[in-house]
Amino acid sequence: MPSTPIAAAGGRLAAAGGRLAAAPRAARRAALSGGVARLGCVTSDSPRFPWPAGSASGAGSMPGTDPLAAVRTVLDELPDLPYLPELPARGPGADLIGRTAALLTELPVETTPAGWRLAARPGRDQRRARALLDQDLDALEEAAAGYAGPLKIQACGPLTLAASLELPSSLEVALADAGALTDLTQSLAEGIRAHADDVRKRVPGATLLLQCDEPRLPAVLDGTIPTASGLRRVAAVEPGPAADSLSAVLATPGAYRVVHCCAAHPPLRIISQAGAQAIYLDISLLRREDEDPLAEAAEAGSGIFVGAVQPSDSERPEASQLAKRIIDLWSRLGLPPAGCAEQVVIAPACGLAGVSPERATELLAACREAGRILPEMIEEGTG
Repeated sequence: MPSTPIAAAGGRLAAAGGRLAAAPRAARRAALSGGVARLGCVTSDSPRFPWPAGSASGAGSMPGTDPLAAVRTVLDELPDLPYLPELPARGPGADLIGRTAALLTELPVETTPAGWRLAARPGRDQRRARALLDQDLDALEEAAAGYAGPLKIQACGPLTLAASLELPSSLEVALADAGALTDLTQSLAEGIRAHADDVRKRVPGATLLLQCDEPRLPAVLDGTIPTASGLRRVAAVEPGPAADSLSAVLATPGAYRVVHCCAAHPPLRIISQAGAQAIYLDISLLRREDEDPLAEAAEAGSGIFVGAVQPSDSERPEASQLAKRIIDLWSRLGLPPAGCAEQVVIAPACGLAGVSPERATELLAACREAGRILPEMIEEGTG
C-alpha cells in the first residue's frame, strides 16, 4: 500500500517450511539450516548463555498495582534470571502497548476508545505512561540494590506495535503504511537503547537481556491483521523487511537478544534472521512442523525460553512435571540431553497479569524448582 502523509511531532513521521517428511530429521535440518547462522553465535572465550544452568524466568507482566512488591516477588522467586515486572492493572500506560509507546522518541501517542494511536503532540496520556515506567524503574533500583547477574527487560516488538497503534489521521494501524512502520521502528530502537542505558545506571551489576514481545508477528506475516473497517486485511509484511525491522530494535548494544512469540506457529526462521539469541515460546502450541526450525535454532546455539505451564491452568503446578515436559521436548527435537539444562530457561507460557498474586508466586516458584531439579532428572534419566 503506498505511503500517505500523516501528522506527527518533529516531522519524524513523514509518511505514515513446509516439513520435509520423507527425509530423516538430521538431513532435513541440514537442508533448512541456512537461515539460522546468525542466531546464538558465541565465541570460545565467552559463556554460551548469560544465565546459569537450571534457570527460570517469566514473560513480564505481574498482577497487582504495587511495583515494589512485584519486583521483590520476582527477585525472591527468580534469583537466577529476574525481570523488570509490568503491572497492566494500573490502567492505560501500564499495558504492553502503552508502556512501549512511552519509550518512543519524538513520536507522541495518546489513548483512544480502542487503544492507542500516534498523536500530533505530546499529552497527558504519554506523560502518564512515562510516569508509570519511572515508578517501575525506581522500584527496581531500590529492590535490586547490590544485585549482580542477568536481568531481563521487555518491550513490544516493532511489528506488533505497528499492528496495534493507529495512525493519527485515520483509524488504520501504522502497519498499513510502510513509511509509518519505518519511522516507528527507528523511534522504538532509539527509545529502547535509552531505556537500557537507564536500567544499567540504576542496576550497574546487571547483565541485560532485551526481550521483544511479538505476539502478533505470525498475523503480520500472514496478512490477517484487520483494517479499521474489518472488511479487509492489512497487506502481509514480507519476511525480509519483517526481519530487518525486528533486527533494528534488537540491536541494543550489550544486551542479549530474546524474542517472545506466544502465538501458534511462531516464525522461528524469521526470528533467527533478525539476530535473536534466544526464543521464548509456548510449547503447548508447538506443532510437528515447528519442531525442525526449533531444533535448528537450538543446534545453532539459541537459548530456548520454554513456556512450560499455562497461568490459567486450575491445577497446582508440579515442578517434576514441568521438568519432564522440557526433557520430553528435547527428546522429540532429537537433541543431546547434556546441554538442555544450560540452554533452556523454564517459564510460564505467558504473562501473569490475569492471575492472583498468590498464583503468580506459585507459578514462578514451580518454574524455579523445575529448573533446579532438571539437571538431576536428566542425569538420572527420569524424564
